[in-house]
Amino acid sequence: MSFRYYLYISDSKVNMLLSQIDPGFAARRTTELGVNLQMVAAKRTVEPPAADRFSRLERVVHHLKDHGDLGSVDEPGRFFRGVLPMRWGAMPGDADPSLVFLGGWDDRNVVGLGGSARHLLGAVPGVAESRASSSLMPTMLSQLGAASELEDELVVDAVDDGFARADRAALTTVHRAVRRLNAPAQKVEFIAKRLLHGTSPGGDFDPREGMSVLLGSPIYVAQAD
Repeated sequence: MSFRYYLYISDSKVNMLLSQIDPGFAARRTTELGVNLQMVAAKRTVEPPAADRFSRLERVVHHLKDHGDLGSVDEPGRFFRGVLPMRWGAMPGDADPSLVFLGGWDDRNVVGLGGSARHLLGAVPGVAESRASSSLMPTMLSQLGAASELEDELVVDAVDDGFARADRAALTTVHRAVRRLNAPAQKVEFIAKRLLHGTSPGGDFDPREGMSVLLGSPIYVAQAD
């Protein structure tokens, strides 16, 4: 039997996907929460929800593997999975403390993963929350510094199309956010929702030309041995 040492589980994504996989889940979950609240009010012992949390995650993972558009880092679908050495830590400047961001790369891709710090296992209750979800691409790019990158020399070039320029700015932002991480790398496995995918803006950071930049919001991240 294999075990995962989870570092991050997005309960909000798991619940959203599970409610679509099993339409009766939402109603049952509401009933369960109501019963638990009554038990807490009556000062009775409530069984820790960890086992239920992991089983719900595994159900979503199995569904994505069997029926979902689950690709790889090299060829991402709507969701993608991978195993990479990744760095994570506090973002520079005025980044929102509610954002947790991991970055890494291989010989073909630069990968960034961002989501809410409250989904970290062991997070302190009441951890700083962003007013907007850190899993949404506009919020995440803003927190990573997209606005300050829009006039960068890598972005303002011969591209006249406004949408192409915005895409280039977003890819540059993710590229630089990954490059700025300086914590020790840790090998992790993950499944994430694809938010952004395109050709790398290049630079000395890339091991070779023709690399891709991929940004996602993780469903889970686990330590990989």
